[in-house]
Amino acid sequence: MESPRTRGLVGGMALAEAVQHTYILDFSAYPRWLVILVATLLAVVALWIAMKLLKWTLWILIFLVFVGGLGWAGWELLQ
Repeated sequence: MESPRTRGLVGGMALAEAVQHTYILDFSAYPRWLVILVATLLAVVALWIAMKLLKWTLWILIFLVFVGGLGWAGWELLQ
């Protein structure tokens, strides 16, 4: 007969803890040089995308500052 204290336990371990999921990718089947090459290419692409996003962000900021300055100067001129 199981006691209320050990109910739901499997070998002294709770049922919820008996199952473990591993979400880590195992690249040990691939050659080491291929893993390094692909990781390097992915890093280069990520940096290239980040640089493009920063470039467009800076151009938008420059445009907004220019339009804001022109608007402010026009407002001061008309006052």
